[in-house]
Amino acid sequence: MKPPGMPRRKRAGGLRIIVTGYIVRGPLGGLTWHHLQYVLGLAALGHTVHFLEDSDDYPSCYDPSRQVTDTDPAYGLRYIAEVFSRVGIADCWAYHDAHAKAWHGPRAGDIERLCGEADLLLNLSAVNPVRPWLSAIPVRVLIDTDPVFTQVRHLTSPGDLASARRHTAFFTFGENYGKPGCSIPQDGLPWLPTRQPVVLDLWPVTPAPADGHFTTVMQWDSYDSREYAGVRYGMKSDSFAPFESLPSRIAPKLELALGGTGGAPRAELEARGWILRDPLAITRDPWTYQSYIQGSRAEFSVAKHGYATSHSGWFSERSAGYLASGRPVVTQQTGFTEWLRAGAGVLAFADAEEAVAAIAEIDAHYRMHADAARDIAATWFDSTRVLEGLIESALNVSANQC
Repeated sequence: MKPPGMPRRKRAGGLRIIVTGYIVRGPLGGLTWHHLQYVLGLAALGHTVHFLEDSDDYPSCYDPSRQVTDTDPAYGLRYIAEVFSRVGIADCWAYHDAHAKAWHGPRAGDIERLCGEADLLLNLSAVNPVRPWLSAIPVRVLIDTDPVFTQVRHLTSPGDLASARRHTAFFTFGENYGKPGCSIPQDGLPWLPTRQPVVLDLWPVTPAPADGHFTTVMQWDSYDSREYAGVRYGMKSDSFAPFESLPSRIAPKLELALGGTGGAPRAELEARGWILRDPLAITRDPWTYQSYIQGSRAEFSVAKHGYATSHSGWFSERSAGYLASGRPVVTQQTGFTEWLRAGAGVLAFADAEEAVAAIAEIDAHYRMHADAARDIAATWFDSTRVLEGLIESALNVSANQC
């Protein structure tokens, strides 16, 4: 029986949806695409969508112009206004500044009413607290985009687990969660698989430059490594060492737009033949980020050590953008080949020898792999398929809980 307030299950259209995320506080191109494709993809399905962001109660506003993180949202507010206007959704967002006890944005005056009328909440990455105006939404979906690290946090921080339990449905980019061979620690939440949606119309296939590089945008250390039950789960810095000598072993150029909080060995990497780029210039907005991908020949990337060592099945939303652009992807094995067809368009590697072979294969049969890349994006990441499945599952799970 459908509980009071539960929206009707629909294949497409008709729901009133609040998406919460991290754009004002993280005004960078890749992060913005990650969120935009939920908002725009849901709107394309006929849903009424509003984006809401909360400052939370700690300093979390990053200003790339000053390279500081504090409580001032001024840069991010200008950024989100410009981006949302450019993609035609200028009036659909609001920002709650808990530090100043104020609302900002075009829906500042009625966002609490809109939340009260909403059918479904998508809380992306659990980076927004479930304030009273969100807690009454009948279907509250938590999207875990950082598998392993999310579950370890829940197992080591009762407060974080309690916050997670305020949702009614749970989805993770760790698509192998609970399957044989996957060692993501189980935190007691009923995680279901999901992945990044891509609005394919916004990612046109453009000709790859003949002299383009194998590139990626990456953080050396996103945050400190985690440990649980005697197992350490590290960052990309922990994954990279076996591949540092790759530039001397292959013909294509390898390029990193390299950022991070720690001390990346930039001089050593450049001495080994890696081309390093300033990530702030590349990620200035969604279009500089997309242009960088389009100017690449393919992607080469490692994964966070924790994703790989746990055989999580995680696949990067950034790599999905490369695929949609018709750019092949060579990326570290995390177990994603258990659900995604690899071998053409996407090649997985577990060690340096496999990485060398994969890059050579892409270089030798580029046209075939480029065509396959777009096909993989359309088959596995198309926003219509991903979001319809997500919503249907979330409604079913939430209804069965009542």
